Amino acid sequence: MADHHEQAAMRRALEAAREAVEKALPNPRVGCVLLDAHGQVVAVGAHRGAGTSHAEADALARAGDRARGTTAVVTLEPCNHTGRTGPCSEALIAAGVTRVVYGAEDPNPVAAGGADRLRGAGVEVEGGLLAAEAERLNVAWTHAVRTGRPFVTWKFAATLDGRSAAADGTSRWISGPDARLDVQRLRAACDAILVGTGTVRVDDPRLTLRDDEDAPLPYAVQPTRVVMGESVVPAEARVRDDEAPFLHLETRDVGTALAALAAQEIRHVWLEGGPRLAGAFIAAGAVDEVVAYLAPALLGAGATALSGTGIDTIADQVRLDVTDVARVGPDLRLTARPRTAALTDEDRS
Repeated sequence: MADHHEQAAMRRALEAAREAVEKALPNPRVGCVLLDAHGQVVAVGAHRGAGTSHAEADALARAGDRARGTTAVVTLEPCNHTGRTGPCSEALIAAGVTRVVYGAEDPNPVAAGGADRLRGAGVEVEGGLLAAEAERLNVAWTHAVRTGRPFVTWKFAATLDGRSAAADGTSRWISGPDARLDVQRLRAACDAILVGTGTVRVDDPRLTLRDDEDAPLPYAVQPTRVVMGESVVPAEARVRDDEAPFLHLETRDVGTALAALAAQEIRHVWLEGGPRLAGAFIAAGAVDEVVAYLAPALLGAGATALSGTGIDTIADQVRLDVTDVARVGPDLRLTARPRTAALTDEDRS
């Protein structure tokens, strides 16, 4: 049973994972703390993205010879495969670590098995410490690995009467500047931003992370800009510029599009686009999270945020569980998940 030193170390490992990088996609965020026999911290490590050291290797490198005889407290089950780096299970064994405590089990069948490998080498292993918190650290990554398709967050802005544009088609701006900057922060945590060809034709968006003055924001990696649809994306469209990667999925089929993105190791999609594209994703059961910015305004007429879902009766409505409500400037940001997605009590709080 994990003692209070190990519980405190797990919380520190979770914090280290969060602080190390905003996103590690297509990899998970992971933190690791090494404790000596008296429960004192020897070293703290974290993963910072594809191609960098895994959290365990980072902590072991910082500890050096002091790693021998320690307990490794890791947010995710140590991996047992060779990718860009070697197996963390083998690194822990070679360093002389005698006990490993981890939070969430690794859902990736390619990398899983680290706990069994460690036990086979005589290392004491305990799993499940603060497992719910550890899983929430990598919700999108875990979903993508388990289901084989990216986690999809649908974002929209609307007035209190549900309008995303006025009757004459104008829509800039429904939400205020604080909300728009908040959108950029959430976009940055994803590895792809997806719209339809209609949005490109009408709005000619850049789909890059920018501030309200149209200046690029200082994020290390811009998400891939994805346009979905069979229409041509003009060569002069701003989405094709060199500020970020661009991908055109020439299909109207949601499943085909998500399979293509999964093949590109895209784990988290930020869905914007128009109401019909959102409706197609809802109809396909492919929206995993909704982020709605509600402006304290009324239009009375105009486009709604969602259409084409195929829902004709109240019995078929898509019910959502609200996971967060926050005031962002004068607007409200509401985050929710379809009830088909399992939620813990912590998720609902």
